[in-house]
Amino acid sequence: MLDLKFIRENVEKVKQAIKDKKEKVNLDEILKLDEERRKIISQAEKLRNEKNVASREIGRMMQKKARPQAKIAEMKKLAEKIKSLNDKLVKNENKLKALLLTVPNIPHSSVPVGPGADANKVVKSWGEPRRFDFKPVTHLNLTDSLGIIDFARGTKITGRAFPLYIGAGATLERALINFMLDLHTQKHGYTEVFPPYIVNRESMINTGQLPKLEDDMYRLHRDDYFLIPTAEVPLTNIHRDEILEEDTLPRYYTAYTACFRREAGSYGKNTVGLTRVHQFNKVELVKFVKPENSYEELEKLLADAEEIIQLLELPYRVSLLSTGDLSFAGTKCYDIEVWAPGLERYLEISSCSNFEDFQSRRANIKFRRATADGQRKTEYVHTLNGSGVALARTVIALIEQYQNKDGSINIPEILRPYMGGLGKIGKR
Repeated sequence: MLDLKFIRENVEKVKQAIKDKKEKVNLDEILKLDEERRKIISQAEKLRNEKNVASREIGRMMQKKARPQAKIAEMKKLAEKIKSLNDKLVKNENKLKALLLTVPNIPHSSVPVGPGADANKVVKSWGEPRRFDFKPVTHLNLTDSLGIIDFARGTKITGRAFPLYIGAGATLERALINFMLDLHTQKHGYTEVFPPYIVNRESMINTGQLPKLEDDMYRLHRDDYFLIPTAEVPLTNIHRDEILEEDTLPRYYTAYTACFRREAGSYGKNTVGLTRVHQFNKVELVKFVKPENSYEELEKLLADAEEIIQLLELPYRVSLLSTGDLSFAGTKCYDIEVWAPGLERYLEISSCSNFEDFQSRRANIKFRRATADGQRKTEYVHTLNGSGVALARTVIALIEQYQNKDGSINIPEILRPYMGGLGKIGKR
């Protein structure tokens, strides 16, 4: 959430961000409500002062044995007016807060301006696509012939785009999760968390999924809970309504969770096999940092996610997202896109984002900073998150990259200890 004072003082900048992010926000109504709010507060304060004066006069009159009935009646009228203004203020602030939740974050100055993905800028690449001496097939062909992912039975159990991993397919999924968690906790310094997969509405609002993306979420209507679309939601809300000590920052958290997304309106859009599913596994990375360090921390976050893919020896590229492709809450974001030789295209498997204080304002997450004069003041932390990494599409790239002519799949060296030494998945 943007600070209301910031909006008031930077109207054109906010309007430009709304335009660049292709959002629809009635900023004029927000400014009008803000002006009304300040007038109501001023009027109520003036009446409270008058009420205090009247109260003191009543006290003096009673000491002098005078009759204060008229003054008491006046004070009651003042109290009624104050109550009416307070009721008006509550309505105003509720409406204002709802509108503020629709205002997107401001893109960083380094973000390319453009209408969408076509304006993204490739900033680096790693590895060379494998040259095959046969025509590579897609992961869908491979998983079907090997019997390691059963899409038909997953559909029977739940519905379309809920894959069922079987045998070596399930073992491969688990191996990837354990490998990633070990690297992030043992080398990169993250604390492992195993959070709830269901969160409340406030948690979803705080990270920016609501109200904008509610149609893409799985909601439990009876309790007004949501299945998490990413572990970013529970991890970021760990410190909701807390003040952290400066010397405890930065804080790094990682978590494996299943992720659930309805992907409303996406039917038929590059949905072959694992490319777009409603349930997938992901290892998430979340950081709480001081504001002056957040963009340096973003580069480190990106490097942590990249190392996973490098160790798996999968060719990839990194794109800096344009304003039109940037998330509602983000100020700057890198996408890591891995090459899938069977599908013959790049697939996004990680987004690494800085939100500055956009999420922490919503979630009321602050830290206490020592100042030069010995005082201690509170500030909002900056939050960052990234996929470290998402498995469905990583599995696509891995299976297609490591396929053999006979339809078997080699296991990357780094994963073999996690698979009981298995070096190859072949037909049973």
